[in-house]
Amino acid sequence: MPDRLEGHTFRRFDGELDHLHTEILEMMALVFSQIQNAIESFQPQKQKTVYDIIEKEVRVNLLEKKIDSSIMEVLAKRGAVARDLRAIMGFSKMVTDLERLGDEAARITQISTKIYSKEYSSQDTGMLREIDIIGKHACAMLQEMIAVLKTLDSKRARKLLRRAGINEAFNASLRRLTTYVLEDTLKMKYVINIILILKSLERIDAHARNLAEYVIYIVSGDDIRHAEDNRQDADNKAR
Repeated sequence: MPDRLEGHTFRRFDGELDHLHTEILEMMALVFSQIQNAIESFQPQKQKTVYDIIEKEVRVNLLEKKIDSSIMEVLAKRGAVARDLRAIMGFSKMVTDLERLGDEAARITQISTKIYSKEYSSQDTGMLREIDIIGKHACAMLQEMIAVLKTLDSKRARKLLRRAGINEAFNASLRRLTTYVLEDTLKMKYVINIILILKSLERIDAHARNLAEYVIYIVSGDDIRHAEDNRQDADNKAR
């Protein structure tokens, strides 16, 4: 039994489930590397990382298919129930979010390539700084999520979900970007591309939170998805 699973609800992962867990961790590490490279691609000297991201995207897609196949094999071989079934369902949902994280990295890279193309004569370092600010937040969330996923630590997952989201930082960046447009309307197209990148980073933060919810589900069986929406709905009905 891997040490990383000791001390948690899952005390006995058989070989198949442990193999699934390892594949998920591999995919998570690959996607995190993609996102880091995508953010770094806005540094002129790091534009070559674009090719690494494309290569990793292919590997992420292959891993997605491999894990899906492994899940189907486990379901076919075993009459999974209770905790085992929760693990399989949780891992299956994780694959979807991980693949979407890879898509966001590719989307950011496409815009980065456009910004450094002949379409723009120069890059505005002030505006690019907004990507670095939000990017650091998103990467910190993903780094913590990797640690949570390695140990399947539901308490740590809940703590991650209590962290402040990207919204406040995103809105602050949006206000600063608006001033650039007010000063020079010719920068509108450039600003729109920066905002699209920030929206991708916002979605990356959301996917990291989804992964934390799946860890909680695997370990305790608690389905806390949309919990905040449900609370707000209950409050509205009570009024």
